[in-house]
Amino acid sequence: MNRQLFSLVFVIILLLLDVYIFQLIKTLTLSSSETTRRTIHFIYWGVNFLTLGGIIVYNFFPADQIPYTFRQFLLTWAFMLYISKIFGALFLIIDDVIRLFTWIYHKINPSSISDVIGTTAQSSEEIKEGADKIPRSEFLMKAGVVAMATPLVTLSWGIVSGAHDYTVRKKTIVLPNLPKAFDGIKMVQISDVHSGSFFNKKAVEGGIDLIMKQKPDVIFFTGDLVNNMATEMKDYQDIFSRLKAPMGVYSVLGNHDYGDYVRWESPAAKRKNLEDLKQTHGRMGWKLLMNENHFLETNNEKIAIIGIENWGAKGNFARHGDLEKAYQGTQDAPVKILLSHDPSHWDAQVNGSKSNLYTESFDKAGIKKRAFNDIDLTLAGHTHGMQFGIDTEVFKWSPVKYMYEQWADLYKHENQYLYVNRGFGYLGYPGRIGILPEITVLELKSA
Repeated sequence: MNRQLFSLVFVIILLLLDVYIFQLIKTLTLSSSETTRRTIHFIYWGVNFLTLGGIIVYNFFPADQIPYTFRQFLLTWAFMLYISKIFGALFLIIDDVIRLFTWIYHKINPSSISDVIGTTAQSSEEIKEGADKIPRSEFLMKAGVVAMATPLVTLSWGIVSGAHDYTVRKKTIVLPNLPKAFDGIKMVQISDVHSGSFFNKKAVEGGIDLIMKQKPDVIFFTGDLVNNMATEMKDYQDIFSRLKAPMGVYSVLGNHDYGDYVRWESPAAKRKNLEDLKQTHGRMGWKLLMNENHFLETNNEKIAIIGIENWGAKGNFARHGDLEKAYQGTQDAPVKILLSHDPSHWDAQVNGSKSNLYTESFDKAGIKKRAFNDIDLTLAGHTHGMQFGIDTEVFKWSPVKYMYEQWADLYKHENQYLYVNRGFGYLGYPGRIGILPEITVLELKSA
């Protein structure tokens, strides 16, 4: 099914949902005046048709012909509107099920209808007519309205309050082999900027200020600088260029940085976009690690920073990373820190706990897969904590946990650590509920 046909079917499904929810609107406006009732109905259908029309335009015209601000607003509004209607539809379904069983009961026992609907119907014709007109439950209809309003209000609050409520999370990690010269080193990690989603430049600047207030010795960025296009960084390059640290700023690519989720006029245009993005990292003063490594050095002691391109074991994401290549030359480093965008990489190739499932990357020459169990710490992002969930010291939950075993915070397997950053930005829904944008501060201590 091509995109246009799928879009048409999708719009028809949404229209059917609109018609179904209209039953709720009609029930709740029965006691209103004719003018009020018509006005409410007009507004309801006006909003629906404008939204559905926008969805049709979005899907039938090339993305580069539609202003980004319009696309962002449309997708956000449509998501919020129809999620809310789904909640309302649940109460309509409950009411319809009750009415169906009531109708069946009265068909079997017609004489009971007069008591139920409060009439004094005596003839069989009147009883039959009453059974066919079982009223909707006013309570369930009002509950449906509350159910629709709740996600709409909550999602709106997540945009206004949660999108840029940057939270600093601090962890201390003890590494037995950490050289004394690096004891107490303060590392800041950010991930998943998704600059194409930003709508509040001043708030983003506040996030950068908060990072610099942490006085980091080194800064790591673990992928997804943009949603699709390098040009998304045009208005934010100067802001992120302010990220500086004595030992440097190091970065890797995430799955969104390759431009895989947008149509390009040619393969050459897509390749140029990636090159432009690499240059953006350079212009900001970030050292982009493309399946390579770099050593941090102080007082004649070194630790290795290994950076790979995107590689994940979950989902259908392209694998560009080559850990074998990036690792070469770091064998003798007392401590190795890996920057890898997707946390599922940790189990699959780093600690080897599930390596039997992912041998294809290292068996091309018949060499048996080995785990990189001397990589002390892996830093990842990617999940965003799904931008929705519960995130407290004693309890953490998000729907994303059912796909990613490691989805937020610090994890340990034997003597290896993984930290999954919850993301600096947002994607799709321009807000966060419960899972706030994160600035991670990691302090390394020697045993």
